[in-house]
Amino acid sequence: MKTHSGSAIYIQLKNRVTLPQGKGVKLGDIAYLIAPPEWEEPLKSLLLIQPEYSDGNLILIDLLKVIPLVKKLVPDADIEPIGEGRTIVQISESKGGKKPSYAMFALVWLLLFFGAALTIMNFHADVSMQEVQIRIVEMLTGRRDEHPYLFQLAYSIGIGFGMVIFFNHLFKKKWNEEPTPLEVEMFLYQKNIDQYVIHEEYRKMKLGEGGTSEREEV
Repeated sequence: MKTHSGSAIYIQLKNRVTLPQGKGVKLGDIAYLIAPPEWEEPLKSLLLIQPEYSDGNLILIDLLKVIPLVKKLVPDADIEPIGEGRTIVQISESKGGKKPSYAMFALVWLLLFFGAALTIMNFHADVSMQEVQIRIVEMLTGRRDEHPYLFQLAYSIGIGFGMVIFFNHLFKKKWNEEPTPLEVEMFLYQKNIDQYVIHEEYRKMKLGEGGTSEREEV
């Protein structure tokens, strides 16, 4: 067997990965690797864990558990970790699982549509928007119109156009490469979820170690 004294292996764990149910978690699935050419494929194929049903759909893999397995495969290598020291593996259902429900999609869409419409109307009622519009039309035309439909139509179109510009998104089209406010909020939400999962998994590990040590003492 060849020895590679001083060979460096750089490992950068991904933040979160999604794998199908029943698939073993390999190093190449959760990490970016820089290694000697002869070790790239063996390292990428290195099995870290075989998820079981009892593990749930979220699994935390710590770099401290990865390094001994890499050292076992390449004893003489110098391992250089980069970035975060952990990754979250999400186990997804098989492709033949539950199909999306168009009825549920329509229901959610209607709830969001009418909810947003009621929110805008209630806001306008609170600030007396109709009286403000009547006053603006009176200032522009010199006469009072209790039902300025033309102004209200232009105002409604302006709200929709402003929302499209603000969210930088119309269906699948984006005006530029900047993230939309919704994308930023979703990113922060996912980041908070990941932090919570990491905290909970470490807490469970500590409880498990404590339980093991107590059993051994008994």
